[in-house]
Amino acid sequence: MSTRREFIKQVSVVASLGAATAMGLGLNASPVQAALKGNWHMPDEGDKHQRAFIAFGAQQAIWEDFTPNVQDALGLIARTLAEFEPVTVFCREDEQDLAAEKCGTDNITFVTTQLDDIWMRDIGANFVIDGKGRLGAVDFNFNGWGNKQQHGDDAQLAALVARKTAASYIRSELVGEGGGIEVDGQGTAIMTESSWINANRNPDWSKAEIEEELKARLGLRKIIWLPGIKGKDITDAHVDFYARFVKPGVVIANLDTDPQSYDHKVTLAHLEILKNATDADGRALQVHTLSPPMYPRQNKFSKNNPDFAAGYINYFVINGAVIAPEFGDETADTKAFDLLSELYPDREVVQLNIDAISAGGGGIHCVTSHQPSV
Repeated sequence: MSTRREFIKQVSVVASLGAATAMGLGLNASPVQAALKGNWHMPDEGDKHQRAFIAFGAQQAIWEDFTPNVQDALGLIARTLAEFEPVTVFCREDEQDLAAEKCGTDNITFVTTQLDDIWMRDIGANFVIDGKGRLGAVDFNFNGWGNKQQHGDDAQLAALVARKTAASYIRSELVGEGGGIEVDGQGTAIMTESSWINANRNPDWSKAEIEEELKARLGLRKIIWLPGIKGKDITDAHVDFYARFVKPGVVIANLDTDPQSYDHKVTLAHLEILKNATDADGRALQVHTLSPPMYPRQNKFSKNNPDFAAGYINYFVINGAVIAPEFGDETADTKAFDLLSELYPDREVVQLNIDAISAGGGGIHCVTSHQPSV
């Protein structure tokens, strides 16, 4: 299988929509807009969910021989989620029977639509609530992570999700992805500069303008910026592989202990920032760390694959559970299980083998999203 880095080169010339056309705007997008009326804010992922979402959209052109394995992994995740909360699976019309076979049908609803790929976190709506029973769906104009991959169909999904959930549709002028957003539900966010302050998404926007727009759309009072790293993965270092809020004031961070990894210095720098940061209410952060497995399973997905994303903090918090990956490294898997169990004492920690998805540079959090209860 071609790595996702190689695939970028293959499709970047023919990507169906660039940032400007995806947004329906000219290249010189006007700067920050005022937020729509209402006290919108993005809630914590651990707050009660109405449902979870999956995009059953693996296609041969991207995943090649791994396609059925990715479909199996998506099905495993969907079935696991459905044990704890309702799940909506988006799929192509001609693949609905296959999606039902892989994902099951108990506690699952299927919605047919055209899809390019599987990354629900990035292509779906970013939900906000107002505390008065209203639900908003923010669209950050997905452009294939900076026009690196075809995305014409995926760019339409956020609006569809808004319609299906009867949410107020809120379209930002920024380009970005849900995997680049991490919030504590009380006004603090962690984000990487590499994925937001990047000319492949937001040319001509200053950091201050980007920050103001994010604060307005997501109800934020403070953003803790991590540098991230551009160009090493297709997302330009989404935050959900680097730092996650367990709850306000408590963070779990990725610490890559392999000095040969490009992420080694990056995660050390992130850790230093987080340890010295305060949230919107002035609280110092309590920071826990998890390191990638040193000895993951060696198989067709991981062997000689520089895109294999073996990161434990790309987990998904749902009603009553934390759905997390395992990579066949007993010591590292156990450490991740124990720490997540300690930090989420009221939830069941369920670890899944999602190697086929990891082969494409993503994880469980990347292929899921959720609708919060209002």
